[in-house]
Amino acid sequence: MKIFWQSFIDETASRPYMERLSAYLNDIAAPGTSVHVAGISPPDRDFGRLAEMRCAVMAVDNGIGAEADGFDAYVMGHFQDPGLYELRSAVRIPVIGVGEATLFAAAQLGRRLGLVTLDPAFEVWHLEQADRYGLGDRVAHVAALSCRPEDFSDAFAGDEAARRRMLGDFTACAMPLVEAGADVIVPAGVLPGLLCGGEFGFKVGHAPVVNCAAVGLKSAEMWVQLHQLGGIEPSRGPSFALAPDRAKADFRALVAKGRAV
Repeated sequence: MKIFWQSFIDETASRPYMERLSAYLNDIAAPGTSVHVAGISPPDRDFGRLAEMRCAVMAVDNGIGAEADGFDAYVMGHFQDPGLYELRSAVRIPVIGVGEATLFAAAQLGRRLGLVTLDPAFEVWHLEQADRYGLGDRVAHVAALSCRPEDFSDAFAGDEAARRRMLGDFTACAMPLVEAGADVIVPAGVLPGLLCGGEFGFKVGHAPVVNCAAVGLKSAEMWVQLHQLGGIEPSRGPSFALAPDRAKADFRALVAKGRAV
């Protein structure tokens, strides 16, 4: 099984994280499964709707290419899942959104979910995301670490003091959510998810912390197996009707050539 994992992080600027993520995913993958981690350059560096849309366009194009290159599944490894529905309508392979998969997994562990995101700019996005997935009444609280992707670099490069400091910052951010009623904590980003995933049985107070990196990968493996077993795929009615070849060609030409097309 070959899985394409799309990160919204620059492979050079955040190399320790990208290397750690690739090693972790391939280490926990089922026997016979390989995971290719790809970044985006420029990355999602100016947090907001326009940056999310630009990166989504590149991610969707990469997903169409991944199917053509023989990958069995594609993971949108960016918690906000921008472009998820568009890509799901463009390919036949399973398309997994880390945010979607993690929120549904977390909803099985408790009633009230608290999300810890990177930047305040994403707080409203996550609330909209929860509504889109039908979980708006379950996401009780969202709080931001107010940090940048590069802030995690030392922790992922092996600096134990930096790792402990980042875990402490995460716990301090999540604890008020638990005190306010959240009974599951979701790192709303693969960066903090990977950080917390290194702690076995990690909790904030009584609330389990969900490792979104592991959930994203294991969801991809599950959907590939279910697709192979019974041919199941997303509804091709109004929700995710397959785009015709011309629409995909027009989209890819726009990405490759811009307005010149």
